[in-house]
Amino acid sequence: MNTVKILAAGLIGVQVAFAALPVQAETLKVVQGSATNVLAVPMNRAVVVQSDQPFAELSIANPGIADISTLSDKSIYVLGKAPGRTTLTLLGPEGKLITNVDVQVSLDVAEFKERLKEILPNENIEVRSANDGIVLSGTVSSIVSLDKALDLANRYAPQKVSNLMGVGGVQQVMLQVRFAEMQRSVTKSLSASLGVHTTGTGGTNVEGLSGSNANGAVSVGTGGGFATQKTGALGLGFTMGNVQLGVLLEALESKGLVRTLAEPNLTALSGQEAKFLAGGEYPIPVASGNNNNSITIQYKPFGVELAFTPRVVDGNIINLEMNAAVSAIDSTITIQNGGFAVNAFKRRETSTTVEMRDGESFAVAGLLQDDFRDLNGQVPWLGDIPILGSLFRSAEYQRNQSELVILITPHLVSPTRGEAFALPTDRVRPPSEAQLFLFGKTGATGGKGAAGEVAKQDYTSPYGYVME
Repeated sequence: MNTVKILAAGLIGVQVAFAALPVQAETLKVVQGSATNVLAVPMNRAVVVQSDQPFAELSIANPGIADISTLSDKSIYVLGKAPGRTTLTLLGPEGKLITNVDVQVSLDVAEFKERLKEILPNENIEVRSANDGIVLSGTVSSIVSLDKALDLANRYAPQKVSNLMGVGGVQQVMLQVRFAEMQRSVTKSLSASLGVHTTGTGGTNVEGLSGSNANGAVSVGTGGGFATQKTGALGLGFTMGNVQLGVLLEALESKGLVRTLAEPNLTALSGQEAKFLAGGEYPIPVASGNNNNSITIQYKPFGVELAFTPRVVDGNIINLEMNAAVSAIDSTITIQNGGFAVNAFKRRETSTTVEMRDGESFAVAGLLQDDFRDLNGQVPWLGDIPILGSLFRSAEYQRNQSELVILITPHLVSPTRGEAFALPTDRVRPPSEAQLFLFGKTGATGGKGAAGEVAKQDYTSPYGYVME
């Protein structure tokens, strides 16, 4: 057992001794009074230099960069202390100059190269030392790999890393956005009004109107009937002596349906912002000047708006920062200001950041809105009379429903030849004069390739021109 311990201790001692030795040994050749190459020394490491000529004295220009000592008349021990460049002078007997050697001390990047190869084995990254910093060059497959390499380099040379690396692969992203919105409105109303027209003996007329519609839009006629401009109104009149009575019944039901669909597509380089607007600009008067006595016009954009910044993170993973909006002029709200009539805007907008793969889709925004209003009005006391009270009551029901969904799908794209694209204008050509005046054709067939085949189709149908 003691023999085993002695052997183990001896092996450990040998390992420590070898670890303390210099990392390499170089032979310094002097040709016609000058060294053949620069002496490169890693920082905090040492090299042993063998000279082919014996020397009597050594000197170093800047001991702060490198430290030297003699091992024999032909061996030199050089220790790198700080990044930089200095001069080693070799003198022969009687002070005769043998040569000056340039000593370059730089960071030891050997360990950094090993760690970089372990962490990113499939990346082609070249590592060089530059004075007291590290220079990285080459091409990496993604931004994630680039960030990992820079983070590791900063641990060996904080704030002294030069990045000359590029990101390979497809770095252009096309964003496909689909806006789908459905709006439905239903309105129902039922009301009644009672009018009285009397003629006195002195020729005085007395007119009266009561009920939920007694709002000035209805007037009593001389025959006891009603004059109204309302839709869905039915008036009845009858006479009892000098008293003429009129009854107005109004029942109205209206329905509305609106479908909105927009599919803007936009392509941008990774890390660059792209914007898209399909709509217009609405003029808005704005007061200006010292006393707001002058009016200037500013334009507010509306329509389908899209702004996004894509970043290809790793392979086909895309980080997407986007802002999408759909806006329109609301003619139901109008503001009068200084002789100008300005409408309000309806706007649906989303701003988010998501991460997905090429071709995957997300519903980044959804809105389900259901507005309900029920109104019941009556003439006090008269509306509570059984059966006859219906003539003095009105009921109104209104419901508005809206649903909005915004879907996004990113794609990694690359340029292609222009001949591969088919434009919407390729499908139909302007007609000739003979086709227009003699045959009444507004579009002529033609074109080449797939677009030409589509252009030969007949678009005359009840639904008009449809482009898939």
